[in-house]
Amino acid sequence: MAEQRTNQSAPRGPGGGPGRHGYQKPKNLRGTLGKLMRYLGRYKAHLILVAGLLVISSACTVGGSYLIKPLINDYILPGDFPGLAKMLAFMGAVYVTGAACSFGYARIMVHVSQNTVAKIRSDLFDRMQNLPLKYFDTHTHGELMSRYTNDIDTVSEALNNSFGSLISCTLNFVGTIAMMIVLSPVLTLITFAMLVVMLWVVKVVGGRSRRYFAQQQASLGTVNGYIEEMIEGQKVIKVFNHEPAAKEGFRERNEAYRQAATRAQAYAGAMMPAMGNLSYINYAITCCVGGLLAIRSGDLGGLAAFLQYTRQVSQPITQISQQVNTILSAVAGAERVFEVMEAQPEVDEGKVTLVRATEDRSGNLAEASYDTGAWAWKKPDGTLVPVRGDVRFDHVVFGYDDRKIVLHDISLYAKPGQKIAFVGSTGAGKTTITNLINRFYEIQSGTITYDGIDVRDIEKDSLRRSLGVVLQDTHLFTGTVADNIRYGRLDATDEEVHAAAQLAGADTFIRTGTHPLSAILWLKQQEALASGREIRVQSVLADMACVTPGLTAYEHRHIAAKPYDVEDTSTCVISFTDGTRAVVIACDTLLGGSKNYVELYCNDAALSCTLTLNNLMSSYLLDEDGLDDVPLSEMLPSKCGWNHPFISDEIIRGYTNEMQDFMESVACHRQPRSGLALASDTVKVVYAAYLSAQQGKRVQLEP
Repeated sequence: MAEQRTNQSAPRGPGGGPGRHGYQKPKNLRGTLGKLMRYLGRYKAHLILVAGLLVISSACTVGGSYLIKPLINDYILPGDFPGLAKMLAFMGAVYVTGAACSFGYARIMVHVSQNTVAKIRSDLFDRMQNLPLKYFDTHTHGELMSRYTNDIDTVSEALNNSFGSLISCTLNFVGTIAMMIVLSPVLTLITFAMLVVMLWVVKVVGGRSRRYFAQQQASLGTVNGYIEEMIEGQKVIKVFNHEPAAKEGFRERNEAYRQAATRAQAYAGAMMPAMGNLSYINYAITCCVGGLLAIRSGDLGGLAAFLQYTRQVSQPITQISQQVNTILSAVAGAERVFEVMEAQPEVDEGKVTLVRATEDRSGNLAEASYDTGAWAWKKPDGTLVPVRGDVRFDHVVFGYDDRKIVLHDISLYAKPGQKIAFVGSTGAGKTTITNLINRFYEIQSGTITYDGIDVRDIEKDSLRRSLGVVLQDTHLFTGTVADNIRYGRLDATDEEVHAAAQLAGADTFIRTGTHPLSAILWLKQQEALASGREIRVQSVLADMACVTPGLTAYEHRHIAAKPYDVEDTSTCVISFTDGTRAVVIACDTLLGGSKNYVELYCNDAALSCTLTLNNLMSSYLLDEDGLDDVPLSEMLPSKCGWNHPFISDEIIRGYTNEMQDFMESVACHRQPRSGLALASDTVKVVYAAYLSAQQGKRVQLEP
């Protein structure tokens, strides 16, 4: 396997893809081209039209140059200016037609190539979802990502430009040679001699260029891999003070890349000047010999046309060489893509499925089409076995590689409701055992049963749907917190998402992060509804103090974020039209803790809500009059005095529920029960607070 991986990591471009300048020769050129043609086969009509446009475009390019001969001989030398005007118009029409055809086939090829590449990319992603985890263990993420980026990009580039350009250059070259023979066989022999020299230069210089470009791409892949490793391992680097060694390692790899790139670019840069100078030499020789021949024959127009062809004949050679390189790189990239698509998919021979079930009084199970809260295993013969969670290992032998066994003759059991803990050193196989239950990997021998059923007989989708797995490494996908919670069931309602969050202990995390001002304003809205009167924000007075300069060097070490990320502390006093005031004190994360709390002081009560990760709330009440229907905490013997209930308890109601609803609406991307009025008031108060802090005075919102 190590040898195979080494071959795969041969010269590549950024991220492991083939280089743009040098090329990788594909292992199976014919087979890979055949697979690409099958994708292109859906656009036969488009490709036929492209072929026709290419022929017309090349004919216009070659034929336009030939028109120089009659233009000079028949119109310029005799002085036929009306005929000259017509001839010029005709030549213009020829070249315009060629340009239109070139534009047409380029647009069509872009359409065909992008649709083809999109289909390849889609098929690649679909096939990758069916690959076993073992495949991802033996291929790095960067290596697989290069299939979607560099490899498919080279295919796209070739389909967009290279295939059409290769055909066009070939047609132009063949047509140019044919017309040169028609005009002057003698001058054509001279041109052929120079073409031989040009081809030799292309072979020598181009061969060395490709070799050095291969080294460049290999060095680039090494540099990119090293950078990826260093970025992912930043914590480890900093823990062990490995920064100097990491820098030195990068300098060595960067220097190797620089040397390879210098040699590659030197030869690549020499190609075009060499070909250009040889073209000028050929042009000069042709002019001298052609001039002598023209003096004898008087065919000045033929000489002019031939010289035009002489300038054109070398261009297709260079372009064909470049396009061949690009096409071979594209085919090599496509080959790497098809290797992934043709990899052995995850095998699933299970026949037992997971179904919803109902149970009568006699204990008989029946399959149900609705949510019953109960599940059963359905065997191929229709027999139902209740899902209980009885897991047993019987003489299990497993190794990620057949030559290196990790688990030797393991036998264990976990009965329904039983809690099992595996203790052992790193690499002992603790995680491996759990991975075998859901068939992430297949065992070499022995059996694993789930409710008495061999897990190999259970469909993998059903098996994994019946299990709840907390992975060692967490991963959050792009989207909201609610989107990530719904990952297990996309049709889950908001209520089910909230219940799942509470069950997992994630509700505290969800509720943090909303502005405490919103809680204040919501409470006042509820008070206004209860009293039947309108209560609005009258004025806002805010003061902010920068705490960062006041921190010591020792204190800086304990800040999770960078010192310059620490924001100001703020105190905000909000006055309402009913004569009450609210004080909000807030600051950024300092010294590993978090301050973000709401304080309310009333005539006969006080409320302090700390919106931190510990979710602590304190309340102080003088008496319980009028609080019979406000179950602040049913677990407390009295509501009077200072109490410390927890918001996450289901028994908590009252003010905290309203704050929780708004917080969850922000986290779960839904409308709060308060509507948009609360959000509008919050924005106004926040803006007024910043304005007050800047001006150093109270900001009036109501007269």
